[in-house]
Amino acid sequence: ESGPYPARNPAQNIADLKAQLAACAKGAAELNRLVEDHGPDVVRAYMGHVQDNAERAVRRVIDALQDGSAQIRLDDGAKIRVAIRVNREARSAVVDFTGTSAQLGSNFNAPSSVARAAVLYVFRCLVGDQIPLNEGCLKPIELIIPNGCLLNPKPPAAVVAGNVETSQMVVDVLFAATGRMAAAQGTMNNLTFGNDRLQYYETICGGSGAGADTDGNGFAGTDAIHTHMTNSRMTDPEVLERRYPVRVSAHRIRKGSGGDGAYRGGDGSMRRLEFLEPMEVALLSSHRKEAPAGLAGGGDASCGAQRLIRADGETVELEGLFSVAVEDGDAIEIETPGGGGYGDA
Repeated sequence: ESGPYPARNPAQNIADLKAQLAACAKGAAELNRLVEDHGPDVVRAYMGHVQDNAERAVRRVIDALQDGSAQIRLDDGAKIRVAIRVNREARSAVVDFTGTSAQLGSNFNAPSSVARAAVLYVFRCLVGDQIPLNEGCLKPIELIIPNGCLLNPKPPAAVVAGNVETSQMVVDVLFAATGRMAAAQGTMNNLTFGNDRLQYYETICGGSGAGADTDGNGFAGTDAIHTHMTNSRMTDPEVLERRYPVRVSAHRIRKGSGGDGAYRGGDGSMRRLEFLEPMEVALLSSHRKEAPAGLAGGGDASCGAQRLIRADGETVELEGLFSVAVEDGDAIEIETPGGGGYGDA
């Protein structure tokens, strides 16, 4: 009750902030120790070496790329568009998001840092060498994100879904523009539930996209896996059921949900949670209307779906963005999207 919008658990929030401060303090202490052991000149030189090596690695990736462009649509019809233009002489590239829709009235806007991180991630994925992720990866790349678009919104635009949902689609559109990989499930399937006593949040795995490596060797997608920005693990069922009044009644591969192609996209998953006391359940998700796209003639994957199954057996189909009250014995079933296929079948 400390303000008009009080935190639900101030003690836990403060503990999180203290943990972040402790991590920063530990990092500073280790850096100081490194300088004490080797001297500032050596440490500074090695920092430069790490970035220079990453820069060279990304330039080799750019050497193997062609100009390309791609577009992806959000479920509300907005689009993310990117063009990659390669400068052979300078061994550099321009990544241009011009043509992306204007900022939205919803919370699917993403700060420009999200698109920047996605570009860094994609080009690091394309590097074959074992290098640490660092700023050097972006030195050969010029990034253009128009002001006021949904990837560079003006305040006070809402951005909560930008990091968890829009980021996934930025990665997919970048891989499509490089011609290397079809869309993954393109969503984190953010599922939350709770009441005034407890709260829980999880992301649900889906299919990854099929694609081809630098040498043109194709690969199939992977079933029921956390992709790209959802690089996380789910709570073990035994732990979840012990700590929360829920039952994991099913979690299995959603057969046939990946896109067809010379190389099939990965299948999504089906997860069903039964609730053992009244709660509020919500889902923040994408690709419920627009399918994850295939590439190079590959087929699109299946969209996701979700439903409420009442204790008496009544089934209610739900939207990809929902908030619903459940009672003891009710269940929520989530079908996650698959990944797009690659190449003509």
